Amino acid sequence: MKLHKYSLLLATALAFASCSDINEQYLEGSDQTKEQLEGTISNVPDRANSLFSGMYTMMAQPKFIFTTRPRDDEFGIVTGLLSADFEGADMSGADNGYNWFSVASELASRDATYANPYIRYKVPYMQIGVANDVIAAFPADTKNPKIIAMIAQARAMRAFDYLQLVPYFQFGYAVAKDQPAVPIVGAGTINNNPRATVEKCYEIMLEDLNYAIENLKEFDRGANKFQIDQKVAYGLRARVYLNMGKFAEAAADADMAMQGYAPASVADVSKPAFCDLAEKNWMWGAQITEALAEIRPYATPASWLSAFSGQGYAAATVGNLAMINVLLYNKIPATDVRKGWWLNESVESPLLNGLVWKYTDKDETVEVSGQEIALVNIPNVKVPYTPYMNVKFGMKKGVGSTVNANDYPLMRVEEMILIKAEGLARSGKEAEARQVLEDFVKTYRDPAYTIPANRALTDEIWFQRRVELWGEGFFTSDAKRMGKPIVRFHEGVESNFPEKFTFNIAANDPWLNMRFPRQEMDQNAGIVNNEGGSVPVSKQNPGLRDGVTD
Repeated sequence: MKLHKYSLLLATALAFASCSDINEQYLEGSDQTKEQLEGTISNVPDRANSLFSGMYTMMAQPKFIFTTRPRDDEFGIVTGLLSADFEGADMSGADNGYNWFSVASELASRDATYANPYIRYKVPYMQIGVANDVIAAFPADTKNPKIIAMIAQARAMRAFDYLQLVPYFQFGYAVAKDQPAVPIVGAGTINNNPRATVEKCYEIMLEDLNYAIENLKEFDRGANKFQIDQKVAYGLRARVYLNMGKFAEAAADADMAMQGYAPASVADVSKPAFCDLAEKNWMWGAQITEALAEIRPYATPASWLSAFSGQGYAAATVGNLAMINVLLYNKIPATDVRKGWWLNESVESPLLNGLVWKYTDKDETVEVSGQEIALVNIPNVKVPYTPYMNVKFGMKKGVGSTVNANDYPLMRVEEMILIKAEGLARSGKEAEARQVLEDFVKTYRDPAYTIPANRALTDEIWFQRRVELWGEGFFTSDAKRMGKPIVRFHEGVESNFPEKFTFNIAANDPWLNMRFPRQEMDQNAGIVNNEGGSVPVSKQNPGLRDGVTD
């Protein structure tokens, strides 16, 4: 919600202070030499791991920027991923005074004074700062394999962070590679660091990921799937290549990334899931521990995405649980298990069958089960669901749990399969692409699936991405790299978007590019801001189509 503008209390020094806070075990003792530090880490790997836990915690850290006036929409990188989906065509929430993400849904997020875009800009740069500190802490010629793995992970993380910025501040690589994107940390002075071109930003991402892939060969993260290993680095490079239009390379890297992983089965996704790093199809995720969730329980992925949280913000307020666009929902075949990831028009889903929600009402234990869960009102916990709300995201600690320690998926093997299919399709290997796509969907999602003849193959792959990866932060980046419009409604067709959010946006509308926060503009004279376009108005551009929901 836009009623809280970002706090002037946040000083520039915070970016530097945060690094020492996270790394205090190592950096606050200024008398330690780099050699001593390297030796300490070599001898005490657990302490080295704690450094990386700090860097990775920033993925979903609540109350990190707005420490004195905490917000329920501030939980690290995940805030940006959800905002990017709310800005797109497939996910909506209510237009009311309780929806903190309404600023994204209405695309008022281009206002330089609003908190939402400030969080989305600041957090990646703060994480880049930590990664740079890690890289700079050790000799470049170190032979210590543990330290090399730390540096490689930090460089991969830095590439990931630029991927959270570049696609949103400029149009896609194919049409804008020579246009300004975002500043590169260290490329200029703090007070005068101009925006690097899109091409330069991707060049730096590739340099980092090439290093990571080469130097993570022997790294074994064990069960710590919140860390980046070589396969995740391959997956990140596949994303970079896809954005750059290097489709054969994207397909090859996606294939390397997915080795050893299997998609979730029909049975696996026939119940609410997508909440636990241990899920077999997850390659990488943001780990939300109980301690992290308790910092501010409402500022968590579970609070905003799970219909089953006993302490969720969205589930407890009318209409704020994320909904799918009915245009997309109606395109999902009835035989596809994913149709059940959302409630139908009758507020039912097969995913509710077998679930039990126990709660206390006036000192009595009440139990509701199955489809009853959708309609029950639990005071201060849950309001009745409404049509098209998602039930995709479960609760790691069980239905009705007040512990919002849901992990959040950052990379799944299903994404890699779809990147491979798209890369093949766009590099002249359509028959192979069709086989990859059909094998995946028919085996793991819809046994009756055949590729439709009335939709271009690349549009069909995008349809599959939009359904499979819904709520995981891909829509806006995908639409911009492909030059697709944002189509939320068709004139004369039922829409479940609030009237204020019911609009379509042309693919070349300058309003799609984010604006730099006022504080950044005040501190960095080298930035020339994006301009053009205006806040969308209800029912604008009714004739736009995207090739998927036509």
